[in-house]
Amino acid sequence: MARSIILYALVIGLSMSTVALAEREANKPKKVKCKDKWYPNCYHKPLFCPAACPRKCFVDCASCQAVCSMPSPSPPPPPKRYRRSPPPPRNTYSPPPAPPTPQLPSTPPSSPPPPASSGGGSTPYLSPPPPFPSPPPSSEASGAKRVRCRNRNYAHCYGMELTCPSACPQQCEVDCVTCRPVCNCNRPGAVCQDPRFVGGDGITFYFHGKKDADFCLISDQNLHINAHFIGKRNPNLTRDFTWVQSLGILFDRHHLFLGAAKTAAWDDAVDRLSLSLDGHPISLPTSDVATWQSSDSSRRVTVSKLAVATWVEVEVEGMLKITARVVPITAEESRVHSYGVEPEEDCFAHLDLGFRFYALSGEVEGVLGKTYGRNYVSRVKMGVAMPVVGGEREYAASGLFEADCTAARFGKGGGGGDEEVVEYGDLSCASTGMDGRGVVCKR
Repeated sequence: MARSIILYALVIGLSMSTVALAEREANKPKKVKCKDKWYPNCYHKPLFCPAACPRKCFVDCASCQAVCSMPSPSPPPPPKRYRRSPPPPRNTYSPPPAPPTPQLPSTPPSSPPPPASSGGGSTPYLSPPPPFPSPPPSSEASGAKRVRCRNRNYAHCYGMELTCPSACPQQCEVDCVTCRPVCNCNRPGAVCQDPRFVGGDGITFYFHGKKDADFCLISDQNLHINAHFIGKRNPNLTRDFTWVQSLGILFDRHHLFLGAAKTAAWDDAVDRLSLSLDGHPISLPTSDVATWQSSDSSRRVTVSKLAVATWVEVEVEGMLKITARVVPITAEESRVHSYGVEPEEDCFAHLDLGFRFYALSGEVEGVLGKTYGRNYVSRVKMGVAMPVVGGEREYAASGLFEADCTAARFGKGGGGGDEEVVEYGDLSCASTGMDGRGVVCKR
């Protein structure tokens, strides 16, 4: 009897251990890998699913991170580039040597023969056929824009001319790391197009906002970012087509401004980006490589040019880094998306933005910031082609440098005790080419 009881107890204990082990295995983060060889820095690198989706996730090879939702497809590889070689030498016709002719008695020279007429008989030598020009590459034939890497830190790619992919033939930039042309909205992390976002949980959503209004993107204890939206009213819709025209950044006791100047006729060589720190304009030389640093702010602010005009990188020491580029709405974009924009009058110049945050607390707020909060749960409706979130009232600010939206946390300090401070990867944010739906950010 005692032996049966002991055997029964062993069976029960073994069953409970098996169940506990199964539960731990069910919650154990799954290991995933990038399988795209176009990203050598991430290819086959072991990653683990985030806590929000421990057993089912995907790899965003561009940012080398595991995310809960399927990332946007990578842009097609760039067309093979061939160095333009000098034209081959002309193939002149060399006739075979004539057989020797018998020597004839010399005769008095006759008058020289008349010059051969252009339409007359044959000439003694065959003229070479005209060379056939090689057909232009498909990218040139389609009129795609050509771009270069301007970052000298990537010597393998610096200065190399590449062609915009078919998905964005007139608006792209070079990812100097992979040395590939990419559409602005395919950069890891972006505030792009009619503002669309990808939050900290990897879920994409759209925030339309309103034209001529300011909204809070990020609000934390010592950092606050507002965005000013410009737009065009569509009589067939209940909302505006909107784009981000400028940013107002508050940190410590400083005010940093980045904005796109209003312009009609667009010229890539003309700088349309305006910057200032505490009301003092920031001026950079016209060369394609230049750097400016603050001298009297509590944190060093560095501004570096990434191209001849309209493209800079701004870093606030220990806090964040922003890549800002001014881009227009072209006549073709307006026609395709029915924006109703007349580029010769106002091309609605706006910002394509890239963010990298060095220190955000678990209580961060804002249209984008809330997705990185410690207790954030997404309200996005899954399975919808264009998931839209509201919040115009909650995140509306009275001015570009006013931290007065309902959810603002700037200057309010912590909520008691030490808060978790986390560094986040790159975010790209832009507002072009997505039907004027708002802002998009991707990690």
